[in-house]
Amino acid sequence: MRTTRLGDVYGEPGPYATVMLDVSHDSENGEHEHELRVRAAAEELGAQGAPDAVVKVVAERLGELVTDPAPVSRTVVATATDVLFDEVSHTRVDQPVVTWSALPDLARWVEHQDAVTRFVLAVVDHEGGDVAVLSSDVPEPLEQDSVGGESHHVHKVPVGGWSALRYQHVTENVWARNAQAVADEVVSHVREGHRLVLLAGDPQSLPVVRARLEDSPAAVVELDTGSRARDGGDEAMQQAIREALMEHVVARRLEDAHVLKDRLGMGSAVATGVHDVADAFVRGQVDTLLLDPQAAGELTLDPAEHPGLVLGPAEVPQPVPADQALIAAAVLTSADVRVAPQAALGGSPVAALLRWDQPTVGTDA
Repeated sequence: MRTTRLGDVYGEPGPYATVMLDVSHDSENGEHEHELRVRAAAEELGAQGAPDAVVKVVAERLGELVTDPAPVSRTVVATATDVLFDEVSHTRVDQPVVTWSALPDLARWVEHQDAVTRFVLAVVDHEGGDVAVLSSDVPEPLEQDSVGGESHHVHKVPVGGWSALRYQHVTENVWARNAQAVADEVVSHVREGHRLVLLAGDPQSLPVVRARLEDSPAAVVELDTGSRARDGGDEAMQQAIREALMEHVVARRLEDAHVLKDRLGMGSAVATGVHDVADAFVRGQVDTLLLDPQAAGELTLDPAEHPGLVLGPAEVPQPVPADQALIAAAVLTSADVRVAPQAALGGSPVAALLRWDQPTVGTDA
């Protein structure tokens, strides 16, 4: 995931209150259970030393009603001066994150966001198509438009005599122009940076759209189901979308693992282990941080051992959890963060793909 969204979080000095909490209301006693979860989080923040004013503002944010369907969680990061981050995610949080610490505790949020995919969905037929930009974490489209719409001679009908062939050609030309309009709309979203396109709809119109996307940098997947008609087929299409998104995430993570393995084999442009990755951040080398959040969270990083490691506007004078420190370093150096199990990282809790080579490969610690 790109870390630019978190830039403002690390622009203010800490310490920070971080809470990631389930705010779903999917049971008969949902409102009461929500209140209890918020109260428990507030008490835990206070017990860790957070000032009353910080506890109050965090509790107020978490206590607000979120009407989205379950599962829903809310992540809030605040300091003594302001709320720096407040985001709703569509994931269930069985074990809440509640931390008052020198750095934000966002590894769990990053883990969820790394699986969130923005994509373009185009459903095309002879009359045009519906093109939407969606996020796997949001139930409603972020953008949506209907394009095409030229309907003259859109349906082939039996005709005879000398005009039959001409009529058929006119109809097919209308289909092609409508499909081309859909393709143009999809291409415009790809140019904006979207890298996954899902196509569904009429088998005769889809090839026109697919051909237009042949040289596109986006991955293009045709779904086996889906049409613009509201005929009760939505569930099958939703299932097809879920499967395509899962395959996309798995493929991306396998690609990361293969790139890491290749670089480790060559001993080139890679670092592994907390200490060597931290030193790579000092040199500004890290392009992508690969992290096992749980394993990295069990280790610590002492900034004093890495002079020049920037973790924010305020000094961090003592060892901190390694996941918190390395995510902070990634945000502040515009590095991407990807989540992977320790087994896929050569047995190390963290690794980094570097922007340029360094002479030595890291350790496992």
